[in-house]
Amino acid sequence: MRSLDDLLAEGVSGRRVLLRADLNVPLDKQTGAITDDGRIRASLPTLQALRDAGARVVVAAHLGRPKGAPDPRYSLAPVAARLGELLGTDVPLASDVAGEDARGKAAALGDGDVLLLENVRFEAAETSKDDAERGELADRLAALADVYVDDAFGAVHRKHASVYDVARRLPHAAGRLVATELDVLTRLTSDPDRPYVVVLGGSKVSDKLAVIEALLPKVDRLLVGGGMCFTFLAAQGHGVGTSLLEADQVDTCRRLLAEAGERIVLPLDVVCAPEFSADTETTVVPVEQIPGDQMGLDVGPRTVEAFGGELAGARTVFWNGPMGVFELGPFQAGTRGVAEAVAAVDGLSVVGGGDSAAAVRQLGLDEASYGHISTGGGASLEYLEGRELPGLAVLAD
Repeated sequence: MRSLDDLLAEGVSGRRVLLRADLNVPLDKQTGAITDDGRIRASLPTLQALRDAGARVVVAAHLGRPKGAPDPRYSLAPVAARLGELLGTDVPLASDVAGEDARGKAAALGDGDVLLLENVRFEAAETSKDDAERGELADRLAALADVYVDDAFGAVHRKHASVYDVARRLPHAAGRLVATELDVLTRLTSDPDRPYVVVLGGSKVSDKLAVIEALLPKVDRLLVGGGMCFTFLAAQGHGVGTSLLEADQVDTCRRLLAEAGERIVLPLDVVCAPEFSADTETTVVPVEQIPGDQMGLDVGPRTVEAFGGELAGARTVFWNGPMGVFELGPFQAGTRGVAEAVAAVDGLSVVGGGDSAAAVRQLGLDEASYGHISTGGGASLEYLEGRELPGLAVLAD
């Protein structure tokens, strides 16, 4: 796989570089303002390196899940504005993905200039299962540039036109963010320093089942929190009240507990409430005593202490998924406590993107205290599962 440094050594001055970046940032539903610019900032090292080398950079990216047609709610206009602020230069936005306006603006670029294409998912072909449909869009995107750089780690598990098909049409290289993500994930999968502890949260066991199966033989401890813990607790015979429960996964969880023994560590207590609300009355109860008319929405203080004890001696930690509904004030303490314990690890600590990365920022924790905060939740998990990621496989060709 060619690196960005390999490409820069060949020279990119005056050449147009199509850069696939992951700029899929969250927006405030009322104002449309960016609420977390972490992914934009993560794209800067590659972008700035290309600019410094005199490249004419055409950036392709997606935002949200528009239904294959232009939708102003998902325009990259606020991203273009923020990117320009961070780079200290004007970043124009093409009004289309790879049409007349994109072609005109790309042709007008000077050395070191940056153009952002409109949301690639405004074209249905971007996510099409049909190779020919994706190929037609990839042809138009490839015509905008001389070389392709993929720095969108959060999208490399997708066989999309701007991720997979364009790389088959242009000389290509991996950007600095992709290289960093791969280096960190390789350290997690091949001979990690021990003890190796994985913390998994999030809502559903079914979403994490494949990664649990893949990681169990490799980890010393697997700490389970979030909504998914209640299916494991049900597998132990506990009542879980009205908590999130995947009844069809109870037998699977029972098997995993039997196979793993003490390596799977479950919560000791949970924060319960009668309803999902920021101003509801809460109680902390042992997992054996969850009221039948209440739901668990966070792990409790005994669990935070126990999980912290497991993490204290770890040399390698991977954390993916919050411990509770951290977006609501009464249910933040579990995620905060575990996040702080992960940050304190004397070794490699990796935050596996997605909601975990969002929690770190929303809770005001120091990002620099973690070894690595991934930009790709789904991509990270699929890599750890051992699956081939199309966007990486094509870069290796």
